[in-house]
Amino acid sequence: MDDELALLLEKRRKELEEKMRPEKKTPKVENVDEMHFQQYVKTHPYVIVDFWAEWCGPCRRIAPIMEELSMEFAGKVAFAKCNTDDNRNLAMQFNIDAIPAMMLFANGQLVDRIIGAYPKEAIREKIVRKFGLD
Repeated sequence: MDDELALLLEKRRKELEEKMRPEKKTPKVENVDEMHFQQYVKTHPYVIVDFWAEWCGPCRRIAPIMEELSMEFAGKVAFAKCNTDDNRNLAMQFNIDAIPAMMLFANGQLVDRIIGAYPKEAIREKIVRKFGLD
């Protein structure tokens, strides 16, 4: 009986310790497609959509930057990515002729775009300036 009680107490202690640990922020860059794009952009006050393609080298360099920024601006800015090969109508709608292309939306409206693979600091500065964030 004592061994069983000790095991239960140890299990409960571990559960409580786990709850008390600070939450780790995980990158949250969601995939959006033509069917869900408008809803996604209108649901969040501030959105950045990275238009990319698998064959695009600069796009692969931007992906980890988008993940890092999604953690940094968690709860303030929503981050998404949209594959231009799979969503050609969206690419045409936004006149995307070069990728990576990041579109910045505020309250459902396109407010700016970043074309090309810029450093993280340049992208962060544009986010802060366009969305009025710190």
